[in-house]
Amino acid sequence: MAEQILEVNGLTAGFLTDKGIVKATDRVSLRLEKGQTVCLVGESGSGKSVTSLAIMRLLDFAGGAILEGNVVFRGEDLAFKSQEEMTRIRGNQIAMIFQEPMSSLNPVFTVGDQIAETLMLHQKMSRSAAMKEAVELLRLVGIPDPAMRAKQYPHELSGGMCQRVVIAIALACKPDLLIADEPTTALDVTVQAQILELLKRLQQELGMTILLITHDMGVAAEMADRIAVMYAGAIVEEGDAADIFDRPSHPYTQGLLQSIPGFEGERGTELYTIRGTIPPLSRLPSGCRFHPRCPHAKDRCAREEPGSFPIGGDHRVSCWMYENDGALAVWSEQLAPVQTGETEGDRT
Repeated sequence: MAEQILEVNGLTAGFLTDKGIVKATDRVSLRLEKGQTVCLVGESGSGKSVTSLAIMRLLDFAGGAILEGNVVFRGEDLAFKSQEEMTRIRGNQIAMIFQEPMSSLNPVFTVGDQIAETLMLHQKMSRSAAMKEAVELLRLVGIPDPAMRAKQYPHELSGGMCQRVVIAIALACKPDLLIADEPTTALDVTVQAQILELLKRLQQELGMTILLITHDMGVAAEMADRIAVMYAGAIVEEGDAADIFDRPSHPYTQGLLQSIPGFEGERGTELYTIRGTIPPLSRLPSGCRFHPRCPHAKDRCAREEPGSFPIGGDHRVSCWMYENDGALAVWSEQLAPVQTGETEGDRT
């Protein structure tokens, strides 16, 4: 049986606003096994980044907090640890790659200094030893002439190189778990492919577990062992990557896949758009949170929130269509096309 690295159980996190407590994640559950890559996918605003910040306990510094649930890392519940204890874990046993590489690096320190700082803090290395290791880490992530680059400042490097530096910092202490939040968003297509290949290679070499957050289903197809689809703060479908792509079952998952340019199906290469937008977290609809945008919605969907129903193996879906014996919706039953007369503001 594979070793379990992280188990998130019923994680609800939110923020205190002038309208009261707003839940940004609602009873999110995930599990990650050693060496596995789990992708958390969904549109912008679905709660993916908040989930990662809650796991890292960084939400505390952004005016948020974990309201319910557990985040069990190697048998220890991070939700109840002090920030002093989390400081010893963050960057050491768990590391994170943030969305924007330029904003993740300090502009007044060389990249070598920034990598060395992590090693001196967590590994108690001397400065000279840490700088030597920083050069080796830059070489590991594929930066040419690493000794020279270690002496440069972030503004002297390209966006792709800065992202590699951020990855080098995250890998400095050989973490058990790497959380990568949209690690290729700001990069061009060629560099995106290089970064994804780098992550896969380093995962194999170091035996890391990766939680990869993305809105790009193509990235998920390239990287994921398992996929969790998130909508408006909740997981609506989860399963092995092959199951999610072979038989996407939640209407939202089907819509995401049909929205990929060139996706093959009975609709050919016509680009599908999911009608409407993600609702504000302060004004979630009653019942199923996706029902205002769902072409299959029934009266019950507006009244009652669906549970999570098993539909074979580890594949689960939160949709009333699967209540009875996990009966699958037919994939060839295409989602309703966008009606004429809608404005661009009605589409996502």
